[in-house]
Amino acid sequence: MKQIALDIRVADGPTFANFLPGPNEVVLSHLRAWAESADGTEGARAGAPVPDYLWGPAGSGKTHLLKAAREALQARGAGVGWLDAGMEEAPPFDEAWSAVLMDDVHLYTAGLQHVAFNWFVHAQASRMAVLAAGDAPPVGLTLREDLRTRLGWGHVHGLQLLGEAELRAVLRGAAQWRGLSLGEEVTDFMLTRFSRDLGSLMELLNQLDGYALRAQRPITIPLLKAMLEET
Repeated sequence: MKQIALDIRVADGPTFANFLPGPNEVVLSHLRAWAESADGTEGARAGAPVPDYLWGPAGSGKTHLLKAAREALQARGAGVGWLDAGMEEAPPFDEAWSAVLMDDVHLYTAGLQHVAFNWFVHAQASRMAVLAAGDAPPVGLTLREDLRTRLGWGHVHGLQLLGEAELRAVLRGAAQWRGLSLGEEVTDFMLTRFSRDLGSLMELLNQLDGYALRAQRPITIPLLKAMLEET
């Protein structure tokens, strides 16, 4: 059955606390420690940090983790350089940053690849942490060679999608937290007819919660279909 991709965002900002790791617990723990060591405090730059690179399929949590790392650093008062494929113009490199984060590197244009390479070189010279993410391991990226090899020089972490049982458990737990009853048939419908990206599923549940409250009806497949017809 064809899946429907929803162009919707997570209601709450991505943090380490609201990331549901499933099989990616080791990566989450590593990045928590990474954020603590990259915040620019005394001793954080005692040596040149080893860069970190995350890779995995869409929906595995790469962007969530990068944004969570940015939030954790900024909460400590650290400046962060951010680069992603949707940016038309990148800010100039700032030596006052504590870290450089680069998302969706596999989608970078030639211009963004040039920026990313320069940021990487300057970051290393400034003993600044680098965290990047893409949809393939460095060896599989179709990027300029000098950037590709630098992305693969340090720690490389592969992310996995949540499994079926984990997704169901997450949906049930999120529904219970909202005081909702989410039947198995509704869960089946959500998992077979919509993108399994966890952020999209959580936003769909948020929308359902609000729609059911306004309609004063329990969450059922007919209610879900009625909500979709109105959007």
